[in-house]
Amino acid sequence: MTSIIFVCTGNSCRSQMAEGWARHYARDARDAREVTIPELSVASAGIEAHGLNPKAVQVMAEAGVDISTQTSDTLAAYDLGSFSIVVTVCGHADEHCPVLPAGVRKEHWPLEDPAKFEGTDAEVESGFRAVRDDIASRVKTLLSNL
Repeated sequence: MTSIIFVCTGNSCRSQMAEGWARHYARDARDAREVTIPELSVASAGIEAHGLNPKAVQVMAEAGVDISTQTSDTLAAYDLGSFSIVVTVCGHADEHCPVLPAGVRKEHWPLEDPAKFEGTDAEVESGFRAVRDDIASRVKTLLSNL
């Protein structure tokens, strides 16, 4: 079984969206263009736990992916050695990620933090959607290469 954990600073936006996309693509066989992986374990965690960001939940729902029941957890809740792949989705998480045991693959995706976007509600939501779509593309590529 392949197991992936997505890690960011607060486990509120980027890593949550990545977890949602990975679950969606791994389980959605309705569309032949989607990636289907029957035995995949997916999680997300943060250096800290800031709770789910409502805008992340909103923009994922707009794309047909419900992340509202996911939980915001810290890395301390997981044994990173039990994962096949650890993906850090921000520089802070990459810098503070513990040393991984041999055999655990690590990837780094330097994504902007949509929670820090400023402007009108429409501008902030647009920024969240751009990050959401970037993450979707990266997750799809990651899963396609398993």
